[in-house]
Amino acid sequence: MDRRAFIDLVSWSLLLVPLAAEAQQSEKTYRIGWLAYGWTEGAERVSPEFVQELKNQLQNFVFEFRGHRDAERMPGLARELVQLGVDVIVANGTVAAQAARSVRQSVPIVFLISSDPVGNGLVTSLARPGGNVTGPSAMSADFATKRLELFKQAIPSLNRVGVLGTYDLATSLVSWKGIEAAGSQAGLQVRRIIARGPADFETAFATVSKEKIDGLLINNDPRFVAARNRLAELALRHRMPTMFEEWRFVEVGGLIAYGPSYPEIFRSAARYVDKILKGAKPGDLPVEQPTKFELVINAKTAKALGLTIPPTVLGRADQVIE
Repeated sequence: MDRRAFIDLVSWSLLLVPLAAEAQQSEKTYRIGWLAYGWTEGAERVSPEFVQELKNQLQNFVFEFRGHRDAERMPGLARELVQLGVDVIVANGTVAAQAARSVRQSVPIVFLISSDPVGNGLVTSLARPGGNVTGPSAMSADFATKRLELFKQAIPSLNRVGVLGTYDLATSLVSWKGIEAAGSQAGLQVRRIIARGPADFETAFATVSKEKIDGLLINNDPRFVAARNRLAELALRHRMPTMFEEWRFVEVGGLIAYGPSYPEIFRSAARYVDKILKGAKPGDLPVEQPTKFELVINAKTAKALGLTIPPTVLGRADQVIE
């Protein structure tokens, strides 16, 4: 081989090395751990909005799903995901995020639907999260007043409001304090109604009847989201107006929902994952707060309950289900 041919060969080799490395990187299949509190089913519970947004950014990825309705099981499930070698953990709910954070490891964590990530100890601040945790916040505690005001506007006779929650975790107690203050501000009497899960729903609705509750505000606990069909059925049977944070409850027969756009929160979480997998540090990615809120009303349920929602409220709705 002459000198010129040798130089040409070396030059081509140097060109091919970065191209091969780039091809290898583009072909990498990322493993995404999905840790969900309140769910026991598999990966079909991964948000379709999250999946589609991630597909817009990444070519190859697979999910490792872990979920349970028992909060004490969550740290063990988070540890399983770490041992599987996932590239990032998406924690669906504050309990899941706290569990993932409690496992001493360096795997990045993106949380979903955390109402108060600073107060719950997930991040140092919204602007500079620090550590290995970040994500989009639902900030649900901040709009408790608005939800109760809308509930009152939709049902002018509303006076006593039951607040259905588990009240077995610090996060639900924080939520209750916000609702209690909001109720006082809105001129409503609020009463805690306890249900640890679906097995307690019948007893909870019996308490609602006994306490002469005019309307029921239902906390956005993952265990309730998973059993939303049952809640909607019981509310109709007991002729109880209901207010939720998430439109999915109203879709299956609940009366009203007001809260952040959860599809947008899931899309935002996918963008966090994409940035992290491409080299960004979670602690440097600010926590996003929701900018889009949705009011959804089920007119069919209102009719079944014998209620007439004022036109002023219907006119403000983003969606009316007929």
